[in-house]
Amino acid sequence: MSSFMNMACIGDFDPFTAAIPATRVELTVSCRNLLDRDTFSKSDPICVLYTQGIANREWREFSRTEMINNTLNPDFVRKFTLDYFFEERQNLRFDLCVEKPLIGIPGKKCGTIKVRAEELSNCRESVMLQFCGNKLDKKDFFGKSDPFLVFYRSNEDGSFTICHKTEVVKNTLDPVWQAFKIPVKALCNGDYDRSIKVEVYDWDRDGGHDFIGEFNTSYREMSRGQSQFHSYEVRHVAAGYPCNLRTCCQVTLLSCLVDMELTFLDYIKGGCNVFCWISGNPSQPTSLHYMSPYQLNAYAMALRAVGEIIQDYDSDKMFPALGFGAKLPPDGRVSHEFALNGNPQNPYCSGIEGVMEAYYQSLKSVRLYGPTHFSPVINHVARYAQSVKDGSQYFILLIISDGVITDMAQTKESIVNAATLPMSIIIVGVGPAEFNEMIELDGDEERISSQGRFAERDIVQFVPFRDYIDRRGNHILSMARLAKEVLAEIPDQFLSYMRTRCIKPGLCPPAYNPAPASYLQTQCLFA
Repeated sequence: MSSFMNMACIGDFDPFTAAIPATRVELTVSCRNLLDRDTFSKSDPICVLYTQGIANREWREFSRTEMINNTLNPDFVRKFTLDYFFEERQNLRFDLCVEKPLIGIPGKKCGTIKVRAEELSNCRESVMLQFCGNKLDKKDFFGKSDPFLVFYRSNEDGSFTICHKTEVVKNTLDPVWQAFKIPVKALCNGDYDRSIKVEVYDWDRDGGHDFIGEFNTSYREMSRGQSQFHSYEVRHVAAGYPCNLRTCCQVTLLSCLVDMELTFLDYIKGGCNVFCWISGNPSQPTSLHYMSPYQLNAYAMALRAVGEIIQDYDSDKMFPALGFGAKLPPDGRVSHEFALNGNPQNPYCSGIEGVMEAYYQSLKSVRLYGPTHFSPVINHVARYAQSVKDGSQYFILLIISDGVITDMAQTKESIVNAATLPMSIIIVGVGPAEFNEMIELDGDEERISSQGRFAERDIVQFVPFRDYIDRRGNHILSMARLAKEVLAEIPDQFLSYMRTRCIKPGLCPPAYNPAPASYLQTQCLFA
C-alpha cells in the first residue's frame, strides 16, 4: 500500500539542492487496520519512505522503519528525519510492505496510514536510562509475564507519539531491562517538562500484548535519578470501572546518565585532522581514463567532486599524491606506490588542481598495469591509521574503480581488520560494469565478514557514479550529486569510532605524524 504526502506548496523537493535555510522535521508513522497478508498469523509490516527528485522525477528510497511482527496496527518507533523547505514542494511516498508491497485491491479497504510531523529542536543531549519492575501482574496462564516497556512523548494536541520500546524480559514479575540510550529530542524534543507516558505490557506471540499498566513522568523528573532511585506506581483502569485507577505494581528508574551528543564538527574544532587517500589506457577513447579535450573523464569527475570538499579540511591544501599499479619508465618496472608528479622525495601537489594535473601527467608517462587488487591499498592506509588511534587523526580512502576486483577474499579480510581503526573507505564505481562485488563490500545491508569474523563497524560506502550522472550532460550537477552521496556516511562512521573508544573532542593531543613530514596533510593515492 502506498501513501503520498506533500510537505509544501511550491516547487519540487530535490535532495541535491544547494544548502538553503531549512527546518529539521521528524515524521512518525503509524497504521491502522492493514490488510492481513499472512495465512496463519497477522502481517509483519514495514514502512519505506521515498523522496522524489526534481531532475528525473524518479522515486528514491530515503529510509525505512523497523519491521513489527504480527500486527495490523503498527506504531513504528524508528522515525524519518529530513529537512523541510517552506518554499519548495517536497513529494514523499510511504510504502507499507510485508514480504512484498501491499497493492490496493479494488473494492477492499487496505487500511490507513497516519503521519505526524514535528519540528525538531536543537537539543543535543542524550540520556542513558535503565529501569526495573517489581511485583508486576501475572498475565500468562502457565507462567508469569514477559514484560516490556513502551515510551511515548506527548504532543500539543494531547495525543502521544511512540519513541522507544525496551526488549522483552521473559517469564518474570521482577524484570530488569537493559540500559538504553536515547536522544533527549526523541524523548521530549528538548522540552524538559513535557509529559512522557510509559506503558507496561506482557508480550504475547500472537501480537495481542496484554496491558499491565502505565505511569507518567517527564525528562526533568527522570534526570533527578542521577543522584537517587525513583519509583513509579504503575496503574491501570479496573475492568468495568473506567474512572477507578488502582495501583498494581512499581517500575523503578535505576539510573539516568545525561550526556551531550557530539558531532563531527565538534571533533574537527577540537583539533582532529582528517586525512584522505584517493586510489584511482588513456590512449583510447573507449578507456575510462581517456583524456578528452572537451570534458573530464569519469575518474577525473569523481576525484574533483570529492576532493573539492575534502580539501576544505586541510590547512595548507598541499596534497601528496601517490599512484598504485603501473609500469614506470624507463624500464617498465611495476610499482604499486609511486609519486604522481614524478618526484618521490616531494610528492606534494598544490590543491585539487595540482592533484588533477599530476594525474593527467602520470597517464602520459606510465602504463597502467593490472590485475586490480584492493587489499594492498587498504592495508597501506591501515598501516598509518594503526599508528594513531587516540582520536587525533582520521583517515579516508577513496577508491575509484571500474568494478573488477581480483582479490576479493583478501579485500574482505583487509576491511574487517581496518574496521577497528580510525578510517573509512569510499568506493566509486565508474563505467557500465556490474558492481555486485562492490555492493557486497558495502556493509549497509549485511555486515561484511572474513573467515567467520565480522567487521566491528560499517566503514565502506559504495556508490555507482552512473546513478548520479545528469541526463542532460550537466557535469557540475553530476559531481555535486556524487559528492553528496559518497560523503554522506563519513560523519557517522567517524563518530562511531570515536564513541566506541570514548574519545571526546578537544582532548586530542597534538597530531602525531606516523609518516614523514611531507605526509602530514591530506594524501591522495591513485590506482
